[in-house]
Amino acid sequence: MESEREEYAYILDFLPNGYPFEARPGKRGAVAQALGKERFTLLELIPKKDIFLQPYQEVYIGEQKRDHIHHISGALQYEKLTVSAKNELPYVVKQIVEQNPAKFVKFYNDAGPLSTRMHMLELIPGIGKKHMWELLEERQKEPFKSFEDMKKRVKLMPDPEQGIIRRILLELEGQEKRKIFIR
Repeated sequence: MESEREEYAYILDFLPNGYPFEARPGKRGAVAQALGKERFTLLELIPKKDIFLQPYQEVYIGEQKRDHIHHISGALQYEKLTVSAKNELPYVVKQIVEQNPAKFVKFYNDAGPLSTRMHMLELIPGIGKKHMWELLEERQKEPFKSFEDMKKRVKLMPDPEQGIIRRILLELEGQEKRKIFIR
């Protein structure tokens, strides 16, 4: 069974003096906003003293000894992200999807119907009924091996990798009721 907790996160924004809009900025200390690598959880992290973090930096946040992070302050809502964190988010999501394409190709191979009228594949931006049926027919012949394989076998298929990235961003922004990829 998959762990409920994130083991690694990517830094979206690092505020060495804390949030500027707090009553007494700097009193609380440094804070980082991050995105969990497995479940796309938005997190507020408190780094160890005298540690400076960079955007896109991968940090360990699991149960074992941590090098950079003192503790996890908690989950964040999208609205609470800084402007910089919101700007970095699409690039970090893209990086995560590119580093683990097999996980997302597996989604295309395993996705099932949600109801008699709706299929999970239709929740991916750019995929309508026509592409959904073509994907189902092709994956029945042989499971997809990669995003490139999908593009070759399904005519006029919108970029499947971009579809996944767009869906994850919509879920993070709270624009989707059904969550496929985020916790």
